[in-house]
Amino acid sequence: MSTIPHRLHELVEAGPNREAIRLVALDGSQTVLTRADLLGAAGAAAAELDIRRGDLVILVQQDLHTLAATFFGVMLAGGIPSILPFATEKLHPDRYRSSMEALLTIAQPALLATDPEVADDVRGLLPDGNDLPLRVLDRTEGAAGVADPGAAAEDTALLQHSSGTTGLQKGVMLSHRQILDHVAAYGQAVDFTAEDVIVSWLPLYHDMGLIAGFLMPVLGGARLVLMSPFDWVRDPGMLLRAISEQGGTLCWLPNFAYNFLAGKVRDTDGLDLASMRAFVNCSEPVYAASHRQFAERFAEQGVTPDMLTASYAMAETVFGVTQSPVGQPARTVWVDRRSLREDDTLVPAQPGPASEELVSSGPPIPGVEVRVVDAGFNPLPDGRVGDILVRSQTMFSGYYNRPDATSGAFREGWYQTGDRGCIHEGEVIVLGRKKDLIIVGGKNVYPSDLERLVNTVEGVHPGRAVAFGVANPRSGTEDVVIVAETNTADPDERKQIAAAVRRAVAQGSDVAVRQVAVVDRDWLIKTSSGKISRSAAREKWLSGAGGS
Repeated sequence: MSTIPHRLHELVEAGPNREAIRLVALDGSQTVLTRADLLGAAGAAAAELDIRRGDLVILVQQDLHTLAATFFGVMLAGGIPSILPFATEKLHPDRYRSSMEALLTIAQPALLATDPEVADDVRGLLPDGNDLPLRVLDRTEGAAGVADPGAAAEDTALLQHSSGTTGLQKGVMLSHRQILDHVAAYGQAVDFTAEDVIVSWLPLYHDMGLIAGFLMPVLGGARLVLMSPFDWVRDPGMLLRAISEQGGTLCWLPNFAYNFLAGKVRDTDGLDLASMRAFVNCSEPVYAASHRQFAERFAEQGVTPDMLTASYAMAETVFGVTQSPVGQPARTVWVDRRSLREDDTLVPAQPGPASEELVSSGPPIPGVEVRVVDAGFNPLPDGRVGDILVRSQTMFSGYYNRPDATSGAFREGWYQTGDRGCIHEGEVIVLGRKKDLIIVGGKNVYPSDLERLVNTVEGVHPGRAVAFGVANPRSGTEDVVIVAETNTADPDERKQIAAAVRRAVAQGSDVAVRQVAVVDRDWLIKTSSGKISRSAAREKWLSGAGGS
Protein backbone atom coordinates (compact mmCIF):
# COMPACT_ATOMS: atom_id res chain seq x y z
CA MET A 1 0.00 0.00 0.00
CA SER A 2 1.04 3.60 -0.56
CA THR A 3 2.42 6.11 1.91
CA ILE A 4 2.05 9.88 1.87
CA PRO A 5 5.60 10.41 0.50
CA HIS A 6 4.85 7.90 -2.25
CA ARG A 7 1.70 9.84 -3.09
CA LEU A 8 3.67 13.10 -3.31
CA HIS A 9 6.11 11.50 -5.75
CA GLU A 10 3.22 10.15 -7.84
CA LEU A 11 1.71 13.63 -8.08
CA VAL A 12 5.01 15.15 -9.20
CA GLU A 13 5.45 12.48 -11.85
CA ALA A 14 1.91 13.12 -13.13
CA GLY A 15 2.25 16.91 -13.27
CA PRO A 16 5.35 18.53 -11.76
CA ASN A 17 4.37 22.06 -12.76
CA ARG A 18 0.77 21.92 -11.59
CA GLU A 19 0.01 24.39 -8.83
CA ALA A 20 -0.25 22.70 -5.44
CA ILE A 21 -0.39 25.53 -2.89
CA ARG A 22 -0.90 29.28 -3.27
CA LEU A 23 0.01 31.21 -0.12
CA VAL A 24 -1.85 34.51 0.25
CA ALA A 25 -0.52 37.14 2.66
CA LEU A 26 -2.22 40.05 4.40
CA ASP A 27 -0.44 42.57 2.17
CA GLY A 28 -1.82 40.88 -0.93
CA SER A 29 1.41 39.19 -1.96
CA GLN A 30 1.21 35.58 -3.11
CA THR A 31 3.63 32.66 -3.27
CA VAL A 32 2.91 29.72 -5.56
CA LEU A 33 4.30 26.24 -4.93
CA THR A 34 4.02 23.73 -7.73
CA ARG A 35 3.98 20.04 -6.89
CA ALA A 36 7.68 19.86 -7.76
CA ASP A 37 8.41 22.96 -5.65
CA LEU A 38 6.66 21.45 -2.64
CA LEU A 39 8.44 18.11 -2.91
CA GLY A 40 11.78 19.84 -3.46
CA ALA A 41 11.31 22.11 -0.44
CA ALA A 42 10.27 19.10 1.64
CA GLY A 43 13.37 17.20 0.53
CA ALA A 44 15.60 20.12 1.49
CA ALA A 45 13.91 20.34 4.89
CA ALA A 46 14.34 16.60 5.41
CA ALA A 47 18.07 16.92 4.75
CA GLU A 48 18.37 19.72 7.31
CA LEU A 49 16.44 17.87 10.00
CA ASP A 50 18.76 14.84 10.19
CA ILE A 51 16.24 12.50 11.80
CA ARG A 52 15.64 8.75 11.74
CA ARG A 53 12.60 6.65 10.91
CA GLY A 54 10.04 6.84 13.70
CA ASP A 55 11.38 10.03 15.30
CA LEU A 56 8.67 12.38 16.58
CA VAL A 57 9.25 15.96 15.46
CA ILE A 58 7.27 18.84 16.93
CA LEU A 59 6.58 21.71 14.53
CA VAL A 60 6.03 25.19 15.97
CA GLN A 61 6.21 27.43 12.92
CA GLN A 62 4.43 30.59 11.82
CA ASP A 63 5.56 30.81 8.20
CA LEU A 64 3.23 28.63 6.12
CA HIS A 65 5.83 27.91 3.41
CA THR A 66 8.28 26.65 6.01
CA LEU A 67 5.58 24.72 7.84
CA ALA A 68 4.39 22.89 4.71
CA ALA A 69 7.95 22.01 3.69
CA THR A 70 8.95 20.86 7.17
CA PHE A 71 5.77 18.83 7.65
CA PHE A 72 6.29 16.80 4.50
CA GLY A 73 10.06 16.83 5.02
CA VAL A 74 9.67 14.98 8.31
CA MET A 75 7.59 12.36 6.51
CA LEU A 76 10.12 12.02 3.68
CA ALA A 77 12.75 11.25 6.31
CA GLY A 78 10.51 8.66 7.95
CA GLY A 79 9.67 10.78 10.97
CA ILE A 80 6.36 11.66 12.58
CA PRO A 81 5.40 15.35 12.38
CA SER A 82 3.08 16.97 14.90
CA ILE A 83 2.05 20.60 14.43
CA LEU A 84 1.48 22.69 17.55
CA PRO A 85 0.34 26.29 17.89
CA PHE A 86 2.98 28.92 18.49
CA ALA A 87 2.60 31.20 21.47
CA THR A 88 0.31 34.20 21.00
CA GLU A 89 -1.30 36.71 23.32
CA LYS A 90 -4.32 34.37 23.42
CA LEU A 91 -2.28 31.51 24.91
CA HIS A 92 -1.12 32.29 28.45
CA PRO A 93 2.68 31.79 28.72
CA ASP A 94 2.43 29.72 31.91
CA ARG A 95 -0.16 27.41 30.37
CA TYR A 96 1.86 27.11 27.18
CA ARG A 97 5.01 26.27 29.14
CA SER A 98 3.25 23.68 31.29
CA SER A 99 1.67 22.08 28.24
CA MET A 100 5.04 21.88 26.51
CA GLU A 101 6.49 20.30 29.64
CA ALA A 102 3.72 17.70 29.57
CA LEU A 103 4.50 16.98 25.94
CA LEU A 104 8.20 16.44 26.61
CA THR A 105 7.36 14.06 29.43
CA ILE A 106 4.74 11.99 27.61
CA ALA A 107 5.74 12.09 23.96
CA GLN A 108 9.53 12.42 24.28
CA PRO A 109 10.05 14.01 20.84
CA ALA A 110 13.40 13.77 19.11
CA LEU A 111 13.39 17.33 17.83
CA LEU A 112 11.48 20.62 17.81
CA ALA A 113 11.48 22.47 14.49
CA THR A 114 10.66 26.17 14.39
CA ASP A 115 11.30 29.16 12.14
CA PRO A 116 13.04 32.55 12.54
CA GLU A 117 9.74 34.38 13.17
CA VAL A 118 8.97 32.55 16.41
CA ALA A 119 12.26 30.88 17.38
CA ASP A 120 13.07 33.27 20.24
CA ASP A 121 9.57 32.95 21.69
CA VAL A 122 9.75 29.16 21.49
CA ARG A 123 13.12 29.08 23.24
CA GLY A 124 11.82 31.31 26.00
CA LEU A 125 8.76 29.16 26.61
CA LEU A 126 10.48 25.79 26.75
CA PRO A 127 10.65 24.33 30.28
CA ASP A 128 13.86 24.96 32.21
CA GLY A 129 16.39 22.17 32.09
CA ASN A 130 15.07 20.48 28.97
CA ASP A 131 17.55 19.05 26.48
CA LEU A 132 15.24 18.91 23.46
CA PRO A 133 17.18 19.78 20.28
CA LEU A 134 15.71 22.83 18.57
CA ARG A 135 16.19 23.33 14.84
CA VAL A 136 15.41 26.68 13.16
CA LEU A 137 14.40 26.22 9.53
CA ASP A 138 13.90 29.05 7.08
CA ARG A 139 12.18 28.73 3.70
CA THR A 140 13.84 25.83 1.90
CA GLU A 141 14.08 25.31 -1.83
CA GLY A 142 15.79 22.86 -4.15
CA ALA A 143 15.60 19.12 -4.37
CA ALA A 144 18.04 17.75 -1.86
CA GLY A 145 18.25 13.98 -2.03
CA VAL A 146 16.88 11.98 0.89
CA ALA A 147 17.30 8.23 1.24
CA ASP A 148 14.00 6.33 1.29
CA PRO A 149 13.51 5.35 4.96
CA GLY A 150 11.31 2.42 3.96
CA ALA A 151 8.16 3.61 5.71
CA ALA A 152 5.16 1.27 5.56
CA ALA A 153 1.50 2.09 5.08
CA GLU A 154 0.69 1.11 8.67
CA ASP A 155 3.47 3.25 10.15
CA THR A 156 2.35 6.30 12.10
CA ALA A 157 2.35 9.21 9.65
CA LEU A 158 1.54 12.05 12.03
CA LEU A 159 0.17 13.02 15.42
CA GLN A 160 -2.83 15.28 15.85
CA HIS A 161 -3.14 16.69 19.34
CA SER A 162 -6.70 16.79 20.62
CA SER A 163 -8.00 20.21 21.58
CA GLY A 164 -7.92 21.20 25.22
CA THR A 165 -6.72 24.02 27.42
CA THR A 166 -3.21 22.61 27.40
CA GLY A 167 -3.44 21.72 23.73
CA LEU A 168 -1.33 18.65 24.34
CA GLN A 169 -3.71 16.37 26.16
CA LYS A 170 -3.51 13.40 23.83
CA GLY A 171 -1.56 12.80 20.63
CA VAL A 172 -3.80 11.02 18.12
CA MET A 173 -1.73 8.54 16.07
CA LEU A 174 -2.73 8.26 12.41
CA SER A 175 -1.11 5.94 9.89
CA HIS A 176 -0.43 6.61 6.22
CA ARG A 177 -3.16 4.13 5.27
CA GLN A 178 -5.72 5.69 7.60
CA ILE A 179 -5.09 9.17 6.23
CA LEU A 180 -5.08 8.19 2.56
CA ASP A 181 -8.19 6.01 2.95
CA HIS A 182 -9.99 8.72 4.88
CA VAL A 183 -9.16 11.44 2.37
CA ALA A 184 -10.66 9.20 -0.31
CA ALA A 185 -13.80 8.43 1.72
CA TYR A 186 -14.42 11.99 2.85
CA GLY A 187 -13.62 13.24 -0.63
CA GLN A 188 -16.38 10.99 -1.94
CA ALA A 189 -18.81 12.55 0.55
CA VAL A 190 -18.11 16.07 -0.77
CA ASP A 191 -17.75 15.07 -4.44
CA PHE A 192 -14.10 16.13 -4.32
CA THR A 193 -12.00 16.01 -7.50
CA ALA A 194 -8.56 17.20 -8.56
CA GLU A 195 -10.30 20.11 -10.30
CA ASP A 196 -11.47 21.57 -6.99
CA VAL A 197 -9.95 24.70 -5.48
CA ILE A 198 -9.93 24.65 -1.67
CA VAL A 199 -9.59 28.02 0.07
CA SER A 200 -8.69 27.98 3.75
CA TRP A 201 -7.55 30.16 6.64
CA LEU A 202 -7.80 27.31 9.17
CA PRO A 203 -4.83 26.56 11.46
CA LEU A 204 -2.97 23.37 10.55
CA TYR A 205 -2.68 22.23 14.17
CA HIS A 206 -6.41 21.45 14.19
CA ASP A 207 -7.93 18.48 12.35
CA MET A 208 -10.28 20.55 10.18
CA GLY A 209 -7.41 22.66 8.89
CA LEU A 210 -4.89 19.84 8.66
CA ILE A 211 -7.07 17.31 6.85
CA ALA A 212 -9.81 19.20 4.97
CA GLY A 213 -7.82 22.40 4.50
CA PHE A 214 -4.40 20.93 3.72
CA LEU A 215 -3.87 17.20 3.24
CA MET A 216 -7.00 16.43 1.22
CA PRO A 217 -6.31 19.04 -1.48
CA VAL A 218 -2.56 18.36 -1.60
CA LEU A 219 -2.85 14.56 -1.67
CA GLY A 220 -5.87 14.73 -3.96
CA GLY A 221 -3.98 16.77 -6.53
CA ALA A 222 -6.25 19.80 -6.24
CA ARG A 223 -5.26 23.44 -5.79
CA LEU A 224 -5.05 24.84 -2.25
CA VAL A 225 -5.24 28.56 -1.51
CA LEU A 226 -3.97 29.02 2.04
CA MET A 227 -3.69 32.00 4.38
CA SER A 228 -2.77 32.58 8.01
CA PRO A 229 -5.64 32.52 10.51
CA PHE A 230 -4.15 35.62 12.12
CA ASP A 231 -4.21 37.48 8.82
CA TRP A 232 -7.80 36.37 8.24
CA VAL A 233 -8.92 37.71 11.62
CA ARG A 234 -7.37 41.08 10.75
CA ASP A 235 -8.97 41.10 7.29
CA PRO A 236 -11.85 38.60 7.02
CA GLY A 237 -12.58 39.72 3.49
CA MET A 238 -9.31 38.22 2.22
CA LEU A 239 -10.93 34.78 2.31
CA LEU A 240 -13.77 35.88 0.05
CA ARG A 241 -11.42 37.77 -2.27
CA ALA A 242 -9.30 34.64 -2.62
CA ILE A 243 -12.38 32.59 -3.47
CA SER A 244 -13.42 35.17 -6.04
CA GLU A 245 -9.99 35.57 -7.63
CA GLN A 246 -8.99 31.89 -7.63
CA GLY A 247 -12.35 30.31 -8.42
CA GLY A 248 -12.70 28.58 -5.06
CA THR A 249 -15.05 25.61 -4.86
CA LEU A 250 -14.79 24.26 -1.29
CA CYS A 251 -14.23 25.96 2.07
CA TRP A 252 -14.50 24.64 5.63
CA LEU A 253 -15.52 27.03 8.42
CA PRO A 254 -16.47 26.82 12.10
CA ASN A 255 -19.95 28.21 12.80
CA PHE A 256 -18.74 31.51 14.28
CA ALA A 257 -17.01 32.36 10.99
CA TYR A 258 -20.34 32.65 9.15
CA ASN A 259 -21.47 35.38 11.56
CA PHE A 260 -18.01 36.94 11.63
CA LEU A 261 -17.81 37.23 7.85
CA ALA A 262 -21.37 38.51 7.54
CA GLY A 263 -20.77 41.17 10.17
CA LYS A 264 -17.21 42.25 9.37
CA VAL A 265 -16.85 42.24 5.59
CA ARG A 266 -17.83 45.67 4.28
CA ASP A 267 -16.34 45.89 0.80
CA THR A 268 -17.97 43.40 -1.55
CA ASP A 269 -17.36 45.27 -4.80
CA GLY A 270 -16.26 42.85 -7.49
CA LEU A 271 -16.70 39.75 -5.34
CA ASP A 272 -17.99 36.72 -7.21
CA LEU A 273 -18.58 33.66 -5.02
CA ALA A 274 -20.70 31.73 -7.51
CA SER A 275 -17.87 29.26 -8.16
CA MET A 276 -18.35 27.75 -4.69
CA ARG A 277 -19.88 24.30 -4.43
CA ALA A 278 -19.91 24.18 -0.62
CA PHE A 279 -19.11 26.08 2.53
CA VAL A 280 -18.87 23.28 5.10
CA ASN A 281 -19.83 24.16 8.70
CA CYS A 282 -17.81 22.04 11.11
CA SER A 283 -16.09 21.81 14.54
CA GLU A 284 -18.79 23.72 16.47
CA PRO A 285 -22.55 23.30 16.97
CA VAL A 286 -24.22 24.38 13.72
CA TYR A 287 -26.93 27.06 13.80
CA ALA A 288 -29.42 27.67 11.01
CA ALA A 289 -29.51 31.38 11.84
CA SER A 290 -25.79 31.64 11.03
CA HIS A 291 -26.35 30.04 7.64
CA ARG A 292 -29.25 32.37 6.89
CA GLN A 293 -27.29 35.46 7.92
CA PHE A 294 -24.36 34.44 5.71
CA ALA A 295 -26.52 33.55 2.71
CA GLU A 296 -28.50 36.78 2.92
CA ARG A 297 -25.41 38.94 3.37
CA PHE A 298 -23.61 37.52 0.32
CA ALA A 299 -26.57 36.64 -1.91
CA GLU A 300 -25.65 39.36 -4.40
CA GLN A 301 -22.15 37.89 -4.60
CA GLY A 302 -23.52 34.49 -5.64
CA VAL A 303 -23.95 32.62 -2.35
CA THR A 304 -27.04 30.40 -2.30
CA PRO A 305 -28.52 28.34 0.57
CA ASP A 306 -27.65 25.08 -1.18
CA MET A 307 -23.95 25.91 -0.78
CA LEU A 308 -24.24 25.75 3.02
CA THR A 309 -23.57 22.23 4.27
CA ALA A 310 -22.47 20.74 7.59
CA SER A 311 -20.11 18.07 8.87
CA TYR A 312 -19.37 16.33 12.17
CA ALA A 313 -15.70 15.50 12.61
CA MET A 314 -12.96 14.58 15.06
CA ALA A 315 -9.24 13.83 15.01
CA GLU A 316 -9.78 10.25 16.17
CA THR A 317 -11.45 9.33 12.86
CA VAL A 318 -8.81 11.35 10.97
CA PHE A 319 -11.50 13.96 10.31
CA GLY A 320 -15.03 13.48 8.98
CA VAL A 321 -17.69 11.36 10.66
CA THR A 322 -20.68 12.75 8.77
CA GLN A 323 -21.29 15.13 5.90
CA SER A 324 -24.53 16.64 4.66
CA PRO A 325 -25.03 16.27 0.89
CA VAL A 326 -23.24 18.84 -1.23
CA GLY A 327 -25.58 20.77 -3.50
CA GLN A 328 -28.40 21.15 -1.00
CA PRO A 329 -28.71 23.07 2.27
CA ALA A 330 -28.06 21.26 5.53
CA ARG A 331 -31.39 19.86 6.75
CA THR A 332 -33.10 21.46 9.73
CA VAL A 333 -35.93 20.35 12.00
CA TRP A 334 -38.04 22.37 14.44
CA VAL A 335 -38.61 20.51 17.72
CA ASP A 336 -40.41 21.09 21.00
CA ARG A 337 -37.88 22.64 23.39
CA ARG A 338 -39.27 21.11 26.58
CA SER A 339 -39.33 17.57 25.17
CA LEU A 340 -35.76 17.99 23.98
CA ARG A 341 -34.37 19.44 27.21
CA GLU A 342 -36.35 17.44 29.77
CA ASP A 343 -37.09 14.15 28.01
CA ASP A 344 -34.15 13.90 25.59
CA THR A 345 -36.63 13.39 22.77
CA LEU A 346 -37.09 15.07 19.40
CA VAL A 347 -40.75 15.98 19.00
CA PRO A 348 -41.40 17.88 15.74
CA ALA A 349 -43.08 21.24 16.29
CA GLN A 350 -44.05 24.39 14.46
CA PRO A 351 -41.61 27.33 14.60
CA GLY A 352 -42.32 29.47 17.64
CA PRO A 353 -41.17 30.53 21.12
CA ALA A 354 -41.66 27.01 22.55
CA SER A 355 -39.59 25.32 19.84
CA GLU A 356 -36.08 25.45 18.46
CA GLU A 357 -34.45 24.71 15.14
CA LEU A 358 -31.79 22.00 14.99
CA VAL A 359 -29.37 21.49 12.11
CA SER A 360 -28.32 18.08 10.85
CA SER A 361 -24.66 17.35 10.20
CA GLY A 362 -25.64 14.77 7.60
CA PRO A 363 -25.33 10.99 7.32
CA PRO A 364 -22.15 9.05 8.13
CA ILE A 365 -19.53 9.13 5.37
CA PRO A 366 -18.49 5.86 3.68
CA GLY A 367 -16.79 3.48 6.12
CA VAL A 368 -18.19 5.12 9.27
CA GLU A 369 -20.93 3.93 11.64
CA VAL A 370 -22.66 6.10 14.25
CA ARG A 371 -24.68 4.87 17.21
CA VAL A 372 -26.49 6.76 19.99
CA VAL A 373 -26.77 5.08 23.40
CA ASP A 374 -28.25 5.76 26.82
CA ALA A 375 -26.37 5.76 30.14
CA GLY A 376 -26.53 1.96 30.21
CA PHE A 377 -24.91 1.73 26.75
CA ASN A 378 -28.19 0.57 25.21
CA PRO A 379 -28.81 1.73 21.61
CA LEU A 380 -31.46 4.42 21.33
CA PRO A 381 -34.02 4.71 18.54
CA ASP A 382 -34.32 7.50 16.01
CA GLY A 383 -35.11 10.82 17.68
CA ARG A 384 -33.81 9.98 21.16
CA VAL A 385 -30.89 11.99 22.55
CA GLY A 386 -27.93 10.19 24.10
CA ASP A 387 -24.19 9.67 23.88
CA ILE A 388 -22.71 9.50 20.38
CA LEU A 389 -20.48 6.51 19.54
CA VAL A 390 -18.44 6.08 16.37
CA ARG A 391 -16.86 3.11 14.61
CA SER A 392 -14.73 3.73 11.53
CA GLN A 393 -12.53 1.93 9.04
CA THR A 394 -10.02 4.74 9.51
CA MET A 395 -10.18 4.93 13.31
CA PHE A 396 -6.96 6.16 14.89
CA SER A 397 -4.25 3.77 16.09
CA GLY A 398 -4.30 5.10 19.65
CA TYR A 399 -3.02 7.98 21.76
CA TYR A 400 0.75 8.33 21.56
CA ASN A 401 2.43 6.83 24.64
CA ARG A 402 -0.95 6.86 26.40
CA PRO A 403 -2.26 3.26 26.50
CA ASP A 404 -4.42 4.21 29.47
CA ALA A 405 -6.23 6.90 27.50
CA THR A 406 -6.53 4.63 24.45
CA SER A 407 -8.19 1.77 26.31
CA GLY A 408 -10.53 4.14 28.13
CA ALA A 409 -11.70 5.72 24.87
CA PHE A 410 -13.34 2.55 23.55
CA ARG A 411 -16.15 0.33 24.73
CA GLU A 412 -17.20 -2.80 22.90
CA GLY A 413 -15.31 -1.62 19.83
CA TRP A 414 -17.01 1.78 19.72
CA TYR A 415 -15.20 5.09 20.23
CA GLN A 416 -16.91 7.20 22.90
CA THR A 417 -16.91 10.70 21.46
CA GLY A 418 -18.03 12.58 24.56
CA ASP A 419 -20.70 14.31 22.46
CA ARG A 420 -24.46 14.19 22.91
CA GLY A 421 -26.91 14.10 20.06
CA CYS A 422 -29.33 11.92 18.14
CA ILE A 423 -30.05 10.32 14.80
CA HIS A 424 -32.95 11.79 12.86
CA GLU A 425 -34.05 10.17 9.61
CA GLY A 426 -30.60 8.70 9.06
CA GLU A 427 -28.69 11.91 9.75
CA VAL A 428 -26.76 12.93 12.86
CA ILE A 429 -27.69 15.96 14.95
CA VAL A 430 -24.99 16.99 17.44
CA LEU A 431 -26.15 18.98 20.47
CA GLY A 432 -22.95 19.53 22.43
CA ARG A 433 -20.23 18.13 24.66
CA LYS A 434 -21.38 15.86 27.46
CA LYS A 435 -18.84 17.31 29.89
CA ASP A 436 -20.12 20.86 29.26
CA LEU A 437 -23.78 20.00 29.79
CA ILE A 438 -25.50 22.12 32.45
CA ILE A 439 -28.37 20.47 34.31
CA VAL A 440 -30.80 22.89 35.92
CA GLY A 441 -33.67 21.31 37.81
CA GLY A 442 -33.45 18.16 35.69
CA LYS A 443 -33.41 20.12 32.43
CA ASN A 444 -30.48 19.84 30.02
CA VAL A 445 -28.95 23.15 28.99
CA TYR A 446 -26.32 23.22 26.25
CA PRO A 447 -23.89 26.12 26.74
CA SER A 448 -23.56 26.79 23.01
CA ASP A 449 -27.26 27.65 22.81
CA LEU A 450 -26.86 30.35 25.44
CA GLU A 451 -23.56 31.61 24.05
CA ARG A 452 -25.18 32.14 20.66
CA LEU A 453 -27.76 34.42 22.31
CA VAL A 454 -25.15 36.30 24.34
CA ASN A 455 -23.07 36.99 21.24
CA THR A 456 -25.97 38.94 19.73
CA VAL A 457 -25.80 41.52 22.54
CA GLU A 458 -24.29 44.87 21.62
CA GLY A 459 -21.13 45.49 23.63
CA VAL A 460 -20.17 41.83 23.92
CA HIS A 461 -17.05 41.14 21.90
CA PRO A 462 -18.11 38.71 19.13
CA GLY A 463 -17.34 35.11 19.93
CA ARG A 464 -15.97 35.92 23.39
CA ALA A 465 -18.62 34.61 25.76
CA VAL A 466 -19.08 31.34 27.65
CA ALA A 467 -21.78 29.70 29.71
CA PHE A 468 -21.17 27.08 32.38
CA GLY A 469 -22.82 25.58 35.42
CA VAL A 470 -21.83 25.77 39.08
CA ALA A 471 -23.32 23.70 41.85
CA ASN A 472 -25.84 25.39 44.16
CA PRO A 473 -25.96 23.38 47.41
CA ARG A 474 -29.02 25.30 48.59
CA SER A 475 -31.17 24.44 45.57
CA GLY A 476 -29.55 21.08 44.93
CA THR A 477 -29.04 21.82 41.25
CA GLU A 478 -26.76 23.93 39.05
CA ASP A 479 -26.84 27.66 38.45
CA VAL A 480 -26.05 29.11 35.04
CA VAL A 481 -23.15 31.57 34.90
CA ILE A 482 -22.24 33.61 31.84
CA VAL A 483 -18.92 35.35 31.32
CA ALA A 484 -18.70 37.82 28.44
CA GLU A 485 -15.78 39.97 27.30
CA THR A 486 -16.18 43.60 26.33
CA ASN A 487 -14.00 46.47 25.14
CA THR A 488 -15.53 49.04 27.48
CA ALA A 489 -14.15 49.72 30.95
CA ASP A 490 -17.04 51.96 32.00
CA PRO A 491 -18.82 50.33 35.01
CA ASP A 492 -22.24 51.67 34.05
CA GLU A 493 -21.91 50.40 30.49
CA ARG A 494 -20.88 46.99 31.81
CA LYS A 495 -23.98 46.86 33.99
CA GLN A 496 -26.10 47.67 30.95
CA ILE A 497 -24.40 44.89 28.98
CA ALA A 498 -25.01 42.42 31.81
CA ALA A 499 -28.69 43.38 31.90
CA ALA A 500 -28.92 43.02 28.12
CA VAL A 501 -27.34 39.56 28.36
CA ARG A 502 -29.97 38.47 30.87
CA ARG A 503 -32.75 39.78 28.62
CA ALA A 504 -31.35 38.08 25.52
CA VAL A 505 -31.14 34.71 27.27
CA ALA A 506 -34.57 35.08 28.85
CA GLN A 507 -36.16 35.99 25.52
CA GLY A 508 -34.39 33.31 23.52
CA SER A 509 -34.66 30.39 25.94
CA ASP A 510 -36.40 29.28 29.10
CA VAL A 511 -33.19 29.46 31.15
CA ALA A 512 -32.71 31.77 34.12
CA VAL A 513 -29.16 33.08 34.37
CA ARG A 514 -27.98 33.32 37.96
CA GLN A 515 -24.86 35.44 37.39
CA VAL A 516 -23.38 37.44 34.52
CA ALA A 517 -19.74 38.55 34.60
CA VAL A 518 -18.70 41.20 32.08
CA VAL A 519 -14.92 41.10 31.90
CA ASP A 520 -11.93 42.59 30.11
CA ARG A 521 -10.68 41.35 26.74
CA ASP A 522 -8.51 38.22 26.88
CA TRP A 523 -9.99 37.12 30.22
CA LEU A 524 -11.20 33.91 28.61
CA ILE A 525 -8.77 31.10 27.86
CA LYS A 526 -8.59 29.37 24.49
CA THR A 527 -7.85 25.74 23.70
CA SER A 528 -5.14 24.81 21.22
CA SER A 529 -7.74 24.68 18.45
CA GLY A 530 -8.79 28.27 19.12
CA LYS A 531 -12.01 27.53 20.98
CA ILE A 532 -12.93 29.16 24.27
CA SER A 533 -12.43 26.68 27.13
CA ARG A 534 -15.55 26.50 29.29
CA SER A 535 -13.83 24.41 31.96
CA ALA A 536 -10.94 26.87 32.28
CA ALA A 537 -13.39 29.78 32.47
CA ARG A 538 -15.33 27.98 35.20
CA GLU A 539 -12.17 27.34 37.22
CA LYS A 540 -11.05 30.94 36.83
CA TRP A 541 -14.47 32.28 37.80
CA LEU A 542 -14.66 30.02 40.87
CA SER A 543 -11.21 31.25 41.94
CA GLY A 544 -12.70 34.71 42.35
CA ALA A 545 -11.44 36.24 39.12
CA GLY A 546 -14.92 37.14 37.83
CA GLY A 547 -15.77 40.61 36.61
CA SER A 548 -18.71 42.95 37.15
